[in-house]
Amino acid sequence: MTDKFAIVTGASTGIGLELARLAAKDGYDLLLVADTGFTDGSAGLDHFGVSVETLEADLATIDGVDRLLLAAGARQIDLLCANAGHGLGHGFLEQPVDQWRHVIDTNVTGTLYLLQKVLRQMVARNSGKILVTGSIAGFMPGTFNAVYNGTKAFVDNFTDALRNEIKEAKGVTLTTLMPGPVETEFFDRANMSDTKVGADPDKSDPADVARDGYDAVMSGKASVVSGWKNKIQQAVANVTPASVLAEQHRKMAEPGSARQD
Repeated sequence: MTDKFAIVTGASTGIGLELARLAAKDGYDLLLVADTGFTDGSAGLDHFGVSVETLEADLATIDGVDRLLLAAGARQIDLLCANAGHGLGHGFLEQPVDQWRHVIDTNVTGTLYLLQKVLRQMVARNSGKILVTGSIAGFMPGTFNAVYNGTKAFVDNFTDALRNEIKEAKGVTLTTLMPGPVETEFFDRANMSDTKVGADPDKSDPADVARDGYDAVMSGKASVVSGWKNKIQQAVANVTPASVLAEQHRKMAEPGSARQD
C-alpha cells in the first residue's frame, strides 16, 4: 500500500476507469465503485504497483454511499473522483417515475451525500482533492434528456457555490469537469443509441476527458470544459435564448433522429 488513497465512482468503464488509471499511475491506492460489476477484480490496474479494491454499489442510495464509506474504512481520502452518473432519453412524460428518480438520486442526491461526508474531513485537515463530473449539458435545456441536463445544471451550479463556501480551506481543491458527449456506455444505458448525439462517431475519447479532469484537479483549477468544440458550445450557450437551445437539443436527442436526414 502507498501513502495516497483515492476513491473513483462510476469506475467500471469510460471516464471513471480512465481516471482510475491516471490515479494508479500517480501512485494512489484505489477504491473503485460502480453500480455494475467489474470484469477484472482489480479493474486491470494492479500492475501499477498500487492496492486496488473494487465495490459494486448503487450510489443512488444513501445505503450505497454508506457502503462505499465503510469500504474506505479509516483511511484518509486524498482524492475523490465523483464521476458516477446516469442519463435517461425519450420524452419526460413517457418515463417511469422510478427511472427518472434514479437519475436524480444518482447524479444529485448520492453525489451530494458523498461530497458532504468526504469534504468535511478534507476541510477539517485543510488537505484533499475532489473532482466532480458535471457536464456542458448543464448549460442547455435537454429536450428528450431533460432530467439529466437538469441534474447537471444543478451539479455545475452547486459545485461553484460549494467552492466558495470552502475557500478558506487552502489545501482543498474542488474541481468540476464538464465534458460534452463522450464515447462511453452512457448513451446505450440512457436508451439514446438511436439519436444523433448517441450515434455520432465523433464523440470525445474518455481517456482525453479524464486527462483534462485529472490535470485540472491536480493543478487546483475550479473547473474545466473538456475539448475545444465544447468550450465553444459553452460560450455560445451563455448568450443564446433557452428556446433556441432547447430546439437545438431536440435535433440531437430526439428518439430516431439518427435515422433522419
